[in-house]
Amino acid sequence: MKTAWKTAILVVCLSASALVQAAVGRDEAAALAQQKTNGGKVLNVEKFVDGNKSVWRVKVLTSAGDVRAVFVDEATGAVR
Repeated sequence: MKTAWKTAILVVCLSASALVQAAVGRDEAAALAQQKTNGGKVLNVEKFVDGNKSVWRVKVLTSAGDVRAVFVDEATGAVR
């Protein structure tokens, strides 16, 4: 029975670890914003709360010379 408990605890810990790792970090948000803007230059990355979500706001200088804000959901990585 002790082995079953150890296995169950290990599964729970690994699952929780996977959830924590699912969050998008600053560097990944910058990379996603660069992809969205076809290789634009990242000027600034800030995290803020939008409603009930943590969102990265990435300011990017596009190849056309425009500054664009790209928003990346920290939990899902969705880009808008």
